[in-house]
Amino acid sequence: MLIRYLTMTPEQLLDDVHDRDTFIAFVRALARERETAEQVERREPARYCIDGADGWKNADIASYLYACLDYFNEKPFHKADAEPNWRMFAEFLYFGKIIE
Repeated sequence: MLIRYLTMTPEQLLDDVHDRDTFIAFVRALARERETAEQVERREPARYCIDGADGWKNADIASYLYACLDYFNEKPFHKADAEPNWRMFAEFLYFGKIIE
């Protein structure tokens, strides 16, 4: 099962997060994807001057963390769980990638 996780994207792994191991697999995939995106962005800076590669909206840590915090703002199709869980932690980190 772990080997399968090594080839999946964060988006593919997000729905499977339910415990410590699946959370770690998700975070590893997210980190790998950001590393790859950074390499692509360095090769083509003009192309990625507004949005980053692989759908990354926030390249620096401060912007990323502020976007993560948007997870706790209620939206029409999203409400954060009242009690923390592994899936919630993963969604929190994923928000940092996709929210501007």
